[in-house]
Parts: sequence; C-alpha cells; structure tokens
Amino acid sequence: MIKIPENKKVLNFIYVVSVVVPVAVALMMFMPVQWKVSLGLIENTSVSILPLVHAVLNGMTFVFLILAVFAIKSKKIMIHRTFMLLALLLSSIFLLSYIVYHTTHPSAKFLGEGGIRVVYFFILISHIILSVPVIPLALLSIFRGWTNNIEKHKKITRFSFPIWLYVSFTGVLVYLFMQPYY
Repeated sequence: MIKIPENKKVLNFIYVVSVVVPVAVALMMFMPVQWKVSLGLIENTSVSILPLVHAVLNGMTFVFLILAVFAIKSKKIMIHRTFMLLALLLSSIFLLSYIVYHTTHPSAKFLGEGGIRVVYFFILISHIILSVPVIPLALLSIFRGWTNNIEKHKKITRFSFPIWLYVSFTGVLVYLFMQPYY
C-alpha cells in the first residue's frame, strides 16, 4: 500500500472536533432547564425514543468494533476498514442524536438506591470521563489507518480501541440502568 503523508487540515479538524463536541455536550447537559425553555429548545417534540436509539447505536458500535478486530486478525483489511467506518458512522449519529435529545429534554435522574447506585455512578462517571478522549483517539486511529500510517495507527489503537469499546459498552449499560426513569 502507498503511504500517504498526514494532512494538517484533517488533523486540525480532528483537534477542533475533539474540543467542540465535549464542550457542546457539557453545555447541553448542564444548561438549566429554564434556559432551554427560554431559548425554545424544549418543546412538545416527541423524541422520547432516542435513549433507546442511543443504546442501539452504542451496542452496534460495540459489535462493529469487535468484528473489526476479528477482520484485522484475519488480515482482511478492507473488511476491517468497513467495520471501523461503520463504528465511526454510528458513533457520529449517536453524538448528534444525543445532543438533540439533551437540548430538547431535561436530564433524567437515576433513582436507584443502595449498592446499585454506587455501581451506576461508577459506570456513568467512567463512561463520561473516557468519552472525551475517545473522540480524538478514534478519529486519529481511523485517519492513520486510512492514510496507511500503520505504525502510528498501531500505536494509537492500543489506547483508542479499548477505550472506544468500553465507552460504547457502558453507553448501553447506562441506558439499561436509566431505562425505568426516562
């Protein structure tokens, strides 16, 4: 394969997206409901199905990531790339949908008690913390693989893959914990 030099514009785009997306999500999560109402963000729109959609998108991302590993271990590079691009596409759709949902709905509260509460918040907090670095790590991994910068691709995927896998899996778990409260 031909090695393509890294494009600075693409890298700059990755860095900007890696900052803008977590900031936008944080703003939506912590924006007071009164502000959302005054901005006209909370209306009678029915997007109550979106938490389930988010869980499905996260679950499918998880499956595509696992399939991508099997493909690359079998030296099926094009199949690996396809699964990785599908995982990226589903994660991107998830992020857009997640922002839409949280700009139009107040955040649901977890009402579980006892040990389950500790487990839930451990999963939730680790999920949130790791969802921030997974954006640049995943984008850089895919970019370096796509441009055939295989050495850098392998180095970064040691970190990006397990984090992305964990974030997609715990996204499903968070939904399962929160499902009774939506």
